[in-house]
Amino acid sequence: MTKTALVFPGQGSQFVGMGRGFAGEYLERANRILGFDLKKICLEGPEEELKKTEIQQPAIFTVSAAAYNLLKSQGRNCEVVAGHSLGEYSALYAAGAISFEDGVKIV
Repeated sequence: MTKTALVFPGQGSQFVGMGRGFAGEYLERANRILGFDLKKICLEGPEEELKKTEIQQPAIFTVSAAAYNLLKSQGRNCEVVAGHSLGEYSALYAAGAISFEDGVKIV
């Protein structure tokens, strides 16, 4: 039997365009929580704005949550989740320990 583990990335893994094609709904939810247009910054930049800690952390968490849910919707289950640095919050979300909303607020 094959078992799957997911390791979520930490700060510094962001890039303009990440999440394009699958994270729109999650980025819009994050917009409402944060009070600014994270979706636009994430998908269009500018890169200098996305590099700011207060932007990149919720961006990485949000896109990681969206990627996890995409895999889950495709029937891909994972037995183990882990995260590097900031990615620990994405792992907590994937494990069901925190909600998406709480994760966005925490980071």
